[in-house]
Amino acid sequence: MGPQYAPSLRSRLTPLLLFLQIGFIAIYAFYIEIESNVKVDGITFSSFYPEFQDVNVMVIVGFGFLGTFLVRYGFSGSGFNLLVAVIATQWAIILNGIESWYHRGKIPINLRSLVVAEMCTASALISIGAVMGKTNPVHLILIALLEVSGFVLNEWLLQTLLKVQPLNGIMLLHIFGAFFGLMLTWVLHRKGSEQRFEKEKFDSKTGLFSTLGTVFLWMFWPSFNSVLVDNRTPGTKLAAICSTYLALAVSAVTAAAVSVLSSPKGKLHPIHMQSCMLAGGVAVGVSMSAVHQPWEAMTIGFTAAVVSTIGFRYLKIHMLFAFQCHDTCAILSTHGLPGLLGWLAHLLIQIKDDHTTAIRFAVFHIYTLLITITLSLSMGIITGVILKWKFWRPPQDKKCFDDQAFWEFPHQAVRK
Repeated sequence: MGPQYAPSLRSRLTPLLLFLQIGFIAIYAFYIEIESNVKVDGITFSSFYPEFQDVNVMVIVGFGFLGTFLVRYGFSGSGFNLLVAVIATQWAIILNGIESWYHRGKIPINLRSLVVAEMCTASALISIGAVMGKTNPVHLILIALLEVSGFVLNEWLLQTLLKVQPLNGIMLLHIFGAFFGLMLTWVLHRKGSEQRFEKEKFDSKTGLFSTLGTVFLWMFWPSFNSVLVDNRTPGTKLAAICSTYLALAVSAVTAAAVSVLSSPKGKLHPIHMQSCMLAGGVAVGVSMSAVHQPWEAMTIGFTAAVVSTIGFRYLKIHMLFAFQCHDTCAILSTHGLPGLLGWLAHLLIQIKDDHTTAIRFAVFHIYTLLITITLSLSMGIITGVILKWKFWRPPQDKKCFDDQAFWEFPHQAVRK
């Protein structure tokens, strides 16, 4: 007799999706308008569209394929990523335009607003990595809606209270997403998960698809970090692209070296190469506005790869046993620790360059981090408490990390 999988999603997922999408259509019909100006803030369509496409590829293809490493969760890893991304982006456009709606009665959208919305969505996709395989698609959509709401609120607080530049606030998405996801997986902890789930494993085939996601992320990360950089100052965007590339290159080499060094058999670990080689892009993105020299970016990339790889090797299991945080994709090592390192590098470089305002900037910078972490932890707890409600029908332990709980595969159907 075939295994009994999760009940039909019809009574939970379908109403939620239709309600959200019809609601978004109504809001867009009355309050959203496409920016009519050919040139906005010195940006033309032809110059900005390639960068928009780069970010789009990262969010949809990069994060999607990166989540296919689990041997029986490939369809869900990529398919749910797309579903969550498009819903979260629509929601982020609305939230980011609330101020414009309040003053003008309309929310204008252009390529830049789409990019900002997708970067907010990236924060949610990072958080989902912590609970991937242990939730159903209804959970994931609710996580994305609440996490994007919290991230937009965090941006507003930083810009209103501390006058943080929009770019610096948005690039904290790695820290916000990582700590939100950690708190979420702590609240949703399952008893007995100290032992690996039956289907929580990967093989060479799924690892190859996941590596493809890493390649896309690695290739387009310079665009992700530089897309919102002010291009009116000559050389600023070029410096951001070069710094990101150098940090990524150094982190890839360093991750390989540390992976071999930390392996009992002296071999490369595929997960290290898939995740930790991106640590340089994360760290230099958070510190982007302060990095001006190539050696600074390369040093940040080197340190981030060391911290990320060692954290991946040893920290994930300790987080599970000590704090009951079952972090599926090890987002703490991939995004959290490199993000904190980038924040620290930003502080040190800024103090080094300007001693006269060092103390004032340090206090300001610390407040920025405290607000971000506090809000991310708070929103993670609130979201976790909401998701613990049995109404959402979380998958049973034996049905975690399994596509057949949610997808129809006719060739595997049991005929009676």
